[in-house]
Amino acid sequence: MTYTKDDCIRDTKEHIAQVREFMMEFAQELIYRALVHDQSKLESPEVEIFTEYTPLLKSSTYGSDEYKSFLKEMQVALQHHYANNSHHPEHYENGIRDMDLVDVVEMLCDWKAATMRHEDGDIRKSIEINKNRFNYSEDLKEIFLNTVEMFEDVD
Repeated sequence: MTYTKDDCIRDTKEHIAQVREFMMEFAQELIYRALVHDQSKLESPEVEIFTEYTPLLKSSTYGSDEYKSFLKEMQVALQHHYANNSHHPEHYENGIRDMDLVDVVEMLCDWKAATMRHEDGDIRKSIEINKNRFNYSEDLKEIFLNTVEMFEDVD
């Protein structure tokens, strides 16, 4: 049997349709995550603790000793938050290594939005700090840095 140009076109169109289907499934999950992101912050015990600490966090420098002390004081809310939100490495026993790509995309978007709440926030510095905090590879760090370029027009 000869593989013809028509066969190639048919097979390629089938492949394109399959990729499109997978990408649409992924996009639908991202849209769902965007719609439900951080809903647990609107519930107790999170809402009360975040009401108290959000202004303090805003004026602190991400990763500083002051910032880390606030996180320690917020443990009740943070434990609840991490348990209910899979885009946080703390949700998983093995951190980022247990996350799926949708979790990772939501996490990166969350990091970017969080930097915008800090007076001295900088997503690139946060990515570097988080590389050590969450023990991810240099490759993943570079992927994050490449990706945040798309946010620059949004700022």
